[in-house]
Amino acid sequence: MLQEIKPATRNRLVGVIFAVSSLVAAAQVAYFTLMPIIAADLSGSESAAGIPSTMGLLFRAAAAYPLGWLMGRAGRRVGLTLGLTVGLIGTALSAWAIGAGLFWVFSLGAGLAGVARGAADLSRYAAAEVSPLERRAKVLGWIVFAGTIGALAGPLLVTPAVNLAAAKGLVPESGPFWAAAIVSGLSAIVTFLFLRPDPLTISRMVDANERIQSGRESDQPARPLSQLLKAWHVRLGMAAMTIGQLVMVMIMIITPLHMDHSGHGTGSISFVILAHQLGMFGLSFATGGFIDRFGATRIIVGGAILLIISSVLSPVVTSVAGLSVALFLLGLGWNFCFVAGSALLAMGLAPGERARVQGMSDTWSSAASALGSLGTGALFAAGDMLLVGAVGLAFSLGLIAAWLLARNRDVVAA
Repeated sequence: MLQEIKPATRNRLVGVIFAVSSLVAAAQVAYFTLMPIIAADLSGSESAAGIPSTMGLLFRAAAAYPLGWLMGRAGRRVGLTLGLTVGLIGTALSAWAIGAGLFWVFSLGAGLAGVARGAADLSRYAAAEVSPLERRAKVLGWIVFAGTIGALAGPLLVTPAVNLAAAKGLVPESGPFWAAAIVSGLSAIVTFLFLRPDPLTISRMVDANERIQSGRESDQPARPLSQLLKAWHVRLGMAAMTIGQLVMVMIMIITPLHMDHSGHGTGSISFVILAHQLGMFGLSFATGGFIDRFGATRIIVGGAILLIISSVLSPVVTSVAGLSVALFLLGLGWNFCFVAGSALLAMGLAPGERARVQGMSDTWSSAASALGSLGTGALFAAGDMLLVGAVGLAFSLGLIAAWLLARNRDVVAA
């Protein structure tokens, strides 16, 4: 017997996930603003300024697969709530460590805070699986668009949080971390109370309906991860997100230093990074429509081409206008690869298989972020922006090669 899933239920669940994703993004931007400054002050060395953010990326990568496994077994609500709770503990620990003057405790808290971001990233798949198949790409784009709200709201939290912490007799710089802890706690409560029925339950209902309509008597057992990773649409989706993340992080992180060497001031640097953020998130609401019209694989190719153009432009242009275009295209190329890659992993897999593959994919893309963050400085020191762009170009061309290998396989119609 077919089980009806009401559109109002689907829309409510997507709305909850959108709100939680926006809150988590705002919290992260708020505390990330002061993190390098606090790290340098606590450690007594500017060379340690990037350690907490790298810890966040590493913890995020390490937690993605276990969270995905948990979401596939116990439900999306449980996994997301757990990840957000860990984030609450992490940001509160970092806030306390600032007052105590403990650098490594501060860094540990930053690492735990990265788990919350990883859980929130996985929530995009929960939004997709409660949506009809023909709307999943659009919903994925909208959840990614939630990052825009975070990018805008996060900086607005910094000054009030600093002032409130000072008024309460706390170290002023700890304010954004306490604020992030409160926001993470609120997000966990909202998730636990309102993400019902669990998206995994709806996904299983949809799969049951499809089995009834197709005449299959019983569901097939979930395939092992090793077998799932042999599917070309899984490989291409993972490659798109991992390579897009690596190239984006490498070029984005080093661009401020590149501009500083070219004589640009902080105002110009901020404008270029704003253009980049607009490319990453500003058009996410439209990316799903592009995927529906042209197919996920073609959008991945388009994203790879944009990454190629940005990798070529970034080292050779020196004007603010030119760098703004290069970084905007870099962000848009990442967006195409990220949303279209996610769309490939939201389709063609059974409910018991999706979360594990999605968790593994986010592990790889988070690891790529950490690698890009750690490696871009060394590349810049060895060969200036030209070497950074060359490495970005090589990886982007590698993504084109992956598509060429896959186009005659099972992803050609995706």
